[in-house]
Amino acid sequence: MATGNWTRISEFILMSFSSLPTEIQSLLFLTFLTIYLVTLMENSLIILVTLADPMLHSPMYFFLRNLSFLEIGFNLVIVPKMLGTLLAQDITISFLGCATQMYFFFFFGVAECFPLAIMAYDRYVAICSPLHYPVIMNQRTRTKLAAASWFPGFPVATVQTTWLFSFPFCGTNKVNHFFCDSPPVLRLVCADTALFEIYAIVGTILVVMVPCLLILCSYTRIAAAILKIPSAKGKHKAFSTCSSHLLVVSLFYISVSLTYFRPKSNNSPEGKKLLSLSYTVVTPMLNPIIYSLRNSEVKNALSRTICKALALQNCIP
Repeated sequence: MATGNWTRISEFILMSFSSLPTEIQSLLFLTFLTIYLVTLMENSLIILVTLADPMLHSPMYFFLRNLSFLEIGFNLVIVPKMLGTLLAQDITISFLGCATQMYFFFFFGVAECFPLAIMAYDRYVAICSPLHYPVIMNQRTRTKLAAASWFPGFPVATVQTTWLFSFPFCGTNKVNHFFCDSPPVLRLVCADTALFEIYAIVGTILVVMVPCLLILCSYTRIAAAILKIPSAKGKHKAFSTCSSHLLVVSLFYISVSLTYFRPKSNNSPEGKKLLSLSYTVVTPMLNPIIYSLRNSEVKNALSRTICKALALQNCIP
């Protein structure tokens, strides 16, 4: 239905990987399906093990459980539709479906930035104030911190999604991406979007940089405290408690920064798709691996949980 020179779009077409040969799309489907199932299994195990094992009822694992829940939600928003486009060539998505996907993409994406900062603060308290750690990071405090990490996602997702989808769309309805991200959908708008683009850039910088600065501040203090430890063994032990989190933070922020803060001249649609895959598909799978393989407490708790589930006698105490 047309109004003047504008077309009321009822659905969008996700171009996704449609330019690739069918054989490669089939291979991508099997690859992404495997990653998706592994991601769900890993993060679900993290949640179940940290809930079931009393040894992991500390603040650090409370925040890790919260992060795993966000990873599952983030994956559910993006990957099932992408798999549908690869398997059944179901490349259409309704106007409301696109808006809903974008809303929850922003919500989970923003919400994931802040738990990483809170986990850095948790490590700072544990290393710099170990005697006061149980008092500072008590049940009430960590619940408030977790709730606070979720809150920024609501206003950011609501304002950005509502504003973008209030614009008129004209011409093509083809979104050159595998999900409804803001930049490719914005290209279909036939109106002045300068103010929205300024808001989006400022909002993205604040959402990414504020948690990043908090993480940098925490680890600056942590590094100073570690350097004061006299023994090499003590330094290694203190650093090992932070290494997994540092690796996860690096993976997340590097991929997000390369996706959203590169110059437009270097930001081809195909290159952005590959970078988007890194933080929407690959990183949620790697995070549980990093935390479990580099953490003896998680590995031992997982072994105990499996032993108890199978009623084995030789469980790790």
